[in-house]
Amino acid sequence: MDVNSENLRFIMGFKLKQHRLENGMTLKELANKTNLSISYLSEIEKGKKYPKPEKILQLAQALDISFDEMVSLQVKKELDPLPIIFSSPVIKEFPFRMYGVSTQDLLALITGTPEKSGALIRTFLEIGQDYDMRVEHLLLSALRSYQHMQQNYFEDIEKAASAFIKAQGWDSSKPLTEDFLRDFLISNYDYEILEDTLPDYPDAEDFRAVWIKGSPPKLLLKPDLTPYQRAFIFAKEIGFNHLKLKERANVVTRLIVQSFEQLLNNFKASYFSAALMMNSDTLQKDLELFLQNQRWDGEAFLELIDKYNVTPETFMYRLSTLLPKFFGLKDLIFFRFKNHPGSKDFELTKLFNLSRIFIPNGIGVKENYCRRWSSIKLLRRLATSHNQPSGAILASVQRSHFLDLNEDIFSIVVAYPNPLNDGSNTSITLSFIMNHRFKKAVSFWNDPDIPEAEVNDTCERCSLSDAQCQDRAVPHNFFDQQSQLNQQREVLRKIVADHRS
Repeated sequence: MDVNSENLRFIMGFKLKQHRLENGMTLKELANKTNLSISYLSEIEKGKKYPKPEKILQLAQALDISFDEMVSLQVKKELDPLPIIFSSPVIKEFPFRMYGVSTQDLLALITGTPEKSGALIRTFLEIGQDYDMRVEHLLLSALRSYQHMQQNYFEDIEKAASAFIKAQGWDSSKPLTEDFLRDFLISNYDYEILEDTLPDYPDAEDFRAVWIKGSPPKLLLKPDLTPYQRAFIFAKEIGFNHLKLKERANVVTRLIVQSFEQLLNNFKASYFSAALMMNSDTLQKDLELFLQNQRWDGEAFLELIDKYNVTPETFMYRLSTLLPKFFGLKDLIFFRFKNHPGSKDFELTKLFNLSRIFIPNGIGVKENYCRRWSSIKLLRRLATSHNQPSGAILASVQRSHFLDLNEDIFSIVVAYPNPLNDGSNTSITLSFIMNHRFKKAVSFWNDPDIPEAEVNDTCERCSLSDAQCQDRAVPHNFFDQQSQLNQQREVLRKIVADHRS
């Protein structure tokens, strides 16, 4: 068990409450026997205070136990959840306070019904083990929930970015270039930027940048990054410094997350970077003009991305922060798919879902997403587009009807070769539920030239027969199992009804 001053207080509070209840005492009765106030005893039980030795002795005598038993770190069997709370990295790192839950709240749950609460905690931990769910997955989920609560728009960071641009006298209508941001980092924050170091570490090929604290701070960059990627990283470092985000990791990947505070600060710095490079006011005006077009214009959309000197993913994600806030498009889904040309595998590598539609995702889900999705269609098209120039970006749109959910979806997709030259292609998709708000904000929603398709979530869950869908990747086993289960439930209902009558 990880023992620190906070844990010692909680253990003492646990034991005091348990022994008091075993003796059938109220807080008032214990206060009368020890000459300690009710409020002081209550704070001990809640883990807020740790009593001095003479007061521990008073408590032990009043409860008819020894001093050693009172201060021992050992707990009774019924308090088994206590070591789990103090030792589990999941419990220790998860940001309960973000949801209004304090450590005291967890302890109150356990002390109230220790056996039941212990079983509940173990259940969640076993589910995590069964699905190979690590702490990083839970922290990333917590971050997504935090974004959900804010509708993915963070006004304080937006204001900080706008104020920063104004203070520097920058023209927000002009793109920020790699060289400009590099020079700013060096001259204002004394950075040393190294681009020939990371190749010396073959196992670091997944690291785009590594930050080293020191005087001067060092930033190690992967040498084959695009100018767009470097510019974003430099703007992100400005964000760390300007926002005074002290708690940070040397590198942040999906598999290296040391604490929620580091993950959250990385998100804030990234958000600041996007707000710096794509000023909210300027981009809003561009989007208003584009969305007023009566017909979809893919070339104009790609020109808009190029105007801001950012990657397609950075641009699309920036739209996911502004469209809900300023255009009322709150029912949106952000997808990122990866595929190697020639492979039938399409990997969903990122999903941010603000809509009410359920999309199977994450740990344990190894299913095949519907091949009719525009995200996958465009990747297939890119893989076979031999006449496209190297590094070309494709853009498309599609109106989709989710059969089982009976929802109409509008998707904007961009697909492009992975800039890190690993041979894969990436597609980024923004999908919107086609409600009244969407049709009011997006004038080209009913462009007759836009293709339409009936879709489902995954092949395994799809109700369409093989004859109805020529794009099926695998049999619909999950759907068959669910149908069989529904039939058994119906038979059971009929049996019970017949015999009751």
